[in-house]
Amino acid sequence: MAQFIRVYKSGRVERYFGSDPVPASTDAATGVASKDRAISPIVAVRLYLPPATEDDGGSRRKLPILVYFHGGGFCLHTAFNFVFHAYLTSLAARTRAIVVSVEYRLAPEHPLPAAYDDSWRALCWVASHAAGAGSGGEEEEPWLADRGDFSRLSVGGESAGANIAHHMAMRAGAEPLPRGARISSAVVVHPYFLGAGRVASEETDPAMARSVVAMWRVVCPGTTGVDEPRINPLAAGAPGLRRLACSCASRRRTCSATAAARTPRGSVPTGGPGRWRCWRWPGRATASTSSTWRAPTPSRRTTPLPDLLTCKSSWPRG
Repeated sequence: MAQFIRVYKSGRVERYFGSDPVPASTDAATGVASKDRAISPIVAVRLYLPPATEDDGGSRRKLPILVYFHGGGFCLHTAFNFVFHAYLTSLAARTRAIVVSVEYRLAPEHPLPAAYDDSWRALCWVASHAAGAGSGGEEEEPWLADRGDFSRLSVGGESAGANIAHHMAMRAGAEPLPRGARISSAVVVHPYFLGAGRVASEETDPAMARSVVAMWRVVCPGTTGVDEPRINPLAAGAPGLRRLACSCASRRRTCSATAAARTPRGSVPTGGPGRWRCWRWPGRATASTSSTWRAPTPSRRTTPLPDLLTCKSSWPRG
């Protein structure tokens, strides 16, 4: 990781990648508008709003909401850099969703649970708009209050952001969000999960596997190791996955994306009939509740990401 970040004994931190922000704007190609909001002195978000279309009924139609947490091992990137700005502009255009990208504090200056605390604060701020215009008080954001459909509120992220999304969904299952808001789905892409037991894909790049374990101890100095609930959701003492708050049409929805060095960490079966299991398919999100579950083929049990966010598709029941 030395090519990306360097931590000196004095405590000084130098980052060499992903820290340069680009301004919010209206994208000429897609018409997606973006703007920044400060939620508190330490937490900010960038919102993305797709342009109104005739299919939307102008500006009257409510749009699904995705609260997105960027990756970077809890210690790299900003929600405002060019990579995430371009990606989320495209995602908002393709999904016809309002995207709220969270700028949380980074380790090692702010070790975990700072990122979890900041992300929860941002999620609660978004949820505070669930009652519509006039419900957000002085911090009200019109894009959320006027255009957001809180029956289609999702959380998502990649890598460390996927780890955060998982924990936000778990916390929302145990601690109610403001205004009765509920999470309908979770988009978990290449989640930063670890464990003492190696998975097959980690053997293909042992150096990377060692690096992410070392990084975990830096970003979470109070950790007991890689088999604790923050980094291993199936570790002893971790809350049961039945607490996941995802409940669109009374179904929990979690997905992983295509192959990566640690992808099997994101597809560990949750066990037992009626509990979601995850699989990977290029560009598709899949899930099953069957106790005799098998990996899907491209022709069945697959759901495009736009449909996952808008809850348009019927999920398999067996």
